[in-house]
Amino acid sequence: MAAVETESAPLTLESLPTDPLLLILSFLDYRDLINCCYVSRRLSQLSSHDPLWRRHCKKYWLISEEEKAQKNQCWKSLFIDTYSDVGRYIDHYAAIKKAWDDLKKYLEPRCPRMVLSLKEGAREEDLDAVEAQIGCKLPDDYRCSYRIHNGQKLVVPGLLGSMALSNHYRSEDLLDVDTAAGGFQQRQGLKYCLPLTFCIHTGLSQYIAVEAAEGRNKNEVFYQCPDQMARNPAAIDMFIIELPRYVHDPECVATTGDITVSVSTSFLPELSSVHPPHYFFTYRIRIEMSKDALPEKACQLDSRYWRITNAKGDVEEVQGPGVVGEFPIISPGRVYEYTSCTTFSTTSGYMEGYYTFHFLYFKDKIFNVAIPRFHMACPTFRVSIARLEMGPDEYEEMEEEEEQEEEDDDDSADMDESDEDDEEERRRRVFDVPIRRRRCSRLF
Repeated sequence: MAAVETESAPLTLESLPTDPLLLILSFLDYRDLINCCYVSRRLSQLSSHDPLWRRHCKKYWLISEEEKAQKNQCWKSLFIDTYSDVGRYIDHYAAIKKAWDDLKKYLEPRCPRMVLSLKEGAREEDLDAVEAQIGCKLPDDYRCSYRIHNGQKLVVPGLLGSMALSNHYRSEDLLDVDTAAGGFQQRQGLKYCLPLTFCIHTGLSQYIAVEAAEGRNKNEVFYQCPDQMARNPAAIDMFIIELPRYVHDPECVATTGDITVSVSTSFLPELSSVHPPHYFFTYRIRIEMSKDALPEKACQLDSRYWRITNAKGDVEEVQGPGVVGEFPIISPGRVYEYTSCTTFSTTSGYMEGYYTFHFLYFKDKIFNVAIPRFHMACPTFRVSIARLEMGPDEYEEMEEEEEQEEEDDDDSADMDESDEDDEEERRRRVFDVPIRRRRCSRLF
C-alpha cells in the first residue's frame, strides 16, 4: 500500500529535477527570469544560475568573454550593472553598439585618425542637461549613441561623409551633444531642429527635428535646402536622406573581353536644390583588367562617349578625349578608378556609354568597352510649408517675377557672356575639366 501511495503522489516544483527546470528557464527573457525570483525560493535559486545570464549579456549588451574576464564579475552581476547604467536603451543598445564596433573595426586599418577623433561617451546627466537647455526630449536611440561616443573632434576627414570632387570638398564631423545644443534652432524654417553634423568646408549641417513642426515629422533627419526662388527666408525645403555614401548596384557591371567596368553613385544634397530644380550626383567608376589576361592585352584609354537621359526622356550626348584629364593605361590585374559628376533638372536620370581603347603593342587596333547603364535618383524631399501656404495671388506674382528674372538673366548672358559660355562649354565637353559657374560644374 505504501508503494502505491508513493507512486501516485503529485509532483511539486520542489520535487522536479534541476536540469529540466534550468532548460526551461534558458528560454525565458530577462524580464521573466527576474520575475521567477519572486515565485518561490527554488525558482529564485535556479534563476540566479549564472550561465542563464550569459545569453542575455551577449544579446543585449554585447559583452564578450574577454570583457567578463577583465571585469572579474559573474554574468548576472554584469547584466545588472550594465542595466543600471544604460537600461533605458535596452531596445536600441545592441544594434547601435554593434554599428559603432563595426565602424571602428573597418576604420582602424584604413583611417586610424578618424577613430582617434571619437570622444568618450556622454553621461546620462549631460544628456538630461541638454534636454533642459533646449526644452525638448531627445530620441532614445540618439541618446544611446551618444552614451557610447559623444561625437568627435573637428577633424578632416569627418566621420559622416568625406569627399573631394573637382572644386568641391565635404567633410562632415559628428557634433558632440554640447556643440549640437548650442546650434539648436528656434527660427522660422528650422524650428525645433538640432544639428547632427557640421562640414568645415561648406558650413552646412544635417539636422534632426526633435519636435514635429513646419511640416517636418518628429525625429526626421534631413539636409536643409533653402528655397532660392521664394522671397520668404523661412522657405526651406528638405532632403530626407540617410548617410551620404556611394551606392553600388550589383547589376551595374559590364564586361567587355578582359575589361570590367562597374559604377557606384551618390547624391550630393549640399549642391542640390528643389527650387530651382537642380539635382547633383557624383559617380565613381572602376575599370579593371582581369589578372588572367595576356600581357599583350595591355591598353590605354583614348576617349569616352556618354549618352545621358533625364526623367523626361531628353537625351544629351557627350564625347571627348580621356577621362578627367587622364589617359589611363590598363594592364592585367590593374585597376583604375576615377570620380566625376553630373546634374539633372529632373529628380532622376541615367547614363551609359563606352570607352575607346587602343592596344599598347598594336597601336592601330582600337576597341570599345561598354559602360553599364547606371541610374541616379534624388532621395525623398519635402517642400517648405512656407511655399505651400502661399496664397494663389502671391504664388502667381512670385512665378511671374521668377520668369522675368530668368528672361533678364538669359538676355544678359546672351549679350555679354555668349562667347565665354561657348568656350567653357567646349572645355567641358572636350577636356572633361571643371568650369567656372555659380554652382559646382557638371562633369562627365
